[in-house]
Amino acid sequence: MYNQPMALRSVLDPKYLAYCLSGNYNIGPWHECLFWLRGLNDTYRIRTSNGTYMLRIYRLAVHESDVIAELSVLIQLKSILSAMNTKVSEPIAKVDNSLHTVIDAPEGKRIAVIFRYIDGVENVLQDEESCYAFGISAGELHMAMDQVILNEPRYELDTNVLISQPLARILTYIGEESPAANFLQRFANELIERVNQAAKQGLDWGLCHGDMHGNNNAFQLDKHFTHYDFEWAARGWRAYDLAQVRGRKRQLTDKKEPLWDAFMAGYRSVRSFTVQDEEAIQLFMIVRRLWVMGLDTSFIPTDSGVLDYSEDWLEGFVHEFQSYNII
Repeated sequence: MYNQPMALRSVLDPKYLAYCLSGNYNIGPWHECLFWLRGLNDTYRIRTSNGTYMLRIYRLAVHESDVIAELSVLIQLKSILSAMNTKVSEPIAKVDNSLHTVIDAPEGKRIAVIFRYIDGVENVLQDEESCYAFGISAGELHMAMDQVILNEPRYELDTNVLISQPLARILTYIGEESPAANFLQRFANELIERVNQAAKQGLDWGLCHGDMHGNNNAFQLDKHFTHYDFEWAARGWRAYDLAQVRGRKRQLTDKKEPLWDAFMAGYRSVRSFTVQDEEAIQLFMIVRRLWVMGLDTSFIPTDSGVLDYSEDWLEGFVHEFQSYNII
């Protein structure tokens, strides 16, 4: 098994990617392939004679079926949103009309997709006008998502995916013998119970973006937003989607309430959102934090290393969870 070098996660050479991919697309000769960003996945900027594009190389853990499901959602949304100001990122078809490529990496097979470059800037949502506009866009996106047909098998953003699975990853990392393990187990159980109780009131359920925090999932051009990063898109509670906007950390504390009110006014101007749904948002903000903690543990072995995820990291989350006073 170890008779040759092995990698946990590689950064692929742009020249290798150009060699593997350039002949598969009818976008003109490639003048540049530049490593742009290392995030959950790796992003490269491509410049050709026809324009600028963004190449995503998905991490090894993302299966081909997951990418196919994401791209199916995007293609449908592009059509549904054609008459609206809200847009979504557009995958570029290859010469054979397929949308993705499986390429070899030192750690195994990874998926490559090229997207059209999105014009615009990131709006950090620090004023009411911007929040109102983003609320309209979020409402239009959810309204369009109500029409999307999931053609591929897909998990749901239920308590298993949002709470139980992240908890299992956390406990595996810290160990069942950790003094924090019992508290985290009881905390997660209480979250599940509270979500189930809230869901009984008939919360809005449908296809969600899954990562709609407004930091790096949309660019604004004039008055419209283009949404991207649909990797986590799946059916779930819409209150969970909007909780990610509510939980933004880049807004001043004294401005959070008026900015949130402006966002919800924009959202409700195009789509209904019940009082019960809005009341559930605070709960889903807490659920999201546990999910984020579980996401951290997913990347510690292959990307982040353990140095920054030791006792201080664990105590920080435990103290935060204790401050919610739900157990």
